[in-house]
Amino acid sequence: MKKSTGGEPNARTDLEEQNDRALFELAQSMLPKYGSQWNVHSLVTLKRQAISRVVYYYELYQKIIHVPGMICEFGVQWGATLNLLINLRGMLEPNNYSRLIYGFDTFAGFASVTHQDGTYAAPGDLRTFDNYETTLEALLRLQEFFSRPSHFKNFSLIKGDAASTVPRWLEENPHAIVAMAIFDMDVYAPTKEVLKAILPRLTKGSLLVFDELNCPYYPGETIAVSEILGLNNIALKRFPNQPYCAWAVFGE
Repeated sequence: MKKSTGGEPNARTDLEEQNDRALFELAQSMLPKYGSQWNVHSLVTLKRQAISRVVYYYELYQKIIHVPGMICEFGVQWGATLNLLINLRGMLEPNNYSRLIYGFDTFAGFASVTHQDGTYAAPGDLRTFDNYETTLEALLRLQEFFSRPSHFKNFSLIKGDAASTVPRWLEENPHAIVAMAIFDMDVYAPTKEVLKAILPRLTKGSLLVFDELNCPYYPGETIAVSEILGLNNIALKRFPNQPYCAWAVFGE
């Protein structure tokens, strides 16, 4: 089974591939014609899967409105989720200046894989391109401008293997409480190390979000969660249109 550009298995039929290409070509051709409202009119090209992702994070974000602390995403890639989080913060709690958002990623794909990850993942998978973090920084800064007072910059990108950068970040930020931790690194070693590192910074009510749990293609994430938290000790929940996504409220 071949991989899609997102890294997940591509099990689409030939007809689905054909229609996807047709929609992509239409989206490209129409974008210059939308005028000043291009961003709104571009919604006509969004597929169900993309809309479902927006609804999923809207539901999750509401669960931490009354939980103090920061949002950390471990595994950013192109930054779609970070963009959602910045916009949701602007919509749901625009005056909460303490709600910093941090994105951790190598931006060069998986640094390594282990036997716990099975045979599907390979080093370098899910890479972006050289210095992409600079482009993403500019994109997110623009998004933040439209979402909150423009003189605040309440997000940061931290480049490198999260297994190394997160402990250093915690040491440099002894005040940091993690209100929501999003694990989207897919593979075993960094997931385990980061989860273990942030446990002392969680409070009852913090949200733990996992993107590839119970996923046969990326078993390492489930193994890491099992070893650090114990699957018997957490009440995992899911959203109907996100097949491998799961979340749990810490302390419940």
